[in-house]
Amino acid sequence: MPMAAADIESAILAALPGAKVDITDLAGDGDHYAAVVTAPQFAGLSRVAQQRLVYNALGGRMGGALHALKLTTVPA
Repeated sequence: MPMAAADIESAILAALPGAKVDITDLAGDGDHYAAVVTAPQFAGLSRVAQQRLVYNALGGRMGGALHALKLTTVPA
């Protein structure tokens, strides 16, 4: 079962309070998303560390309920 964009946003915001999350459904199928996450928690972190924070927020759903996520992270 695909993961809804609102659920992705909620999971990210729960882990990264104060973040801004913009999600786009790339294929219209609820399985392929692009997300731009702007968060103060990213300040001073490498891009890999920033993305790791987001993927950790999604728990084990990547590759399962969430098939594909094109992720862009931006320090606030």
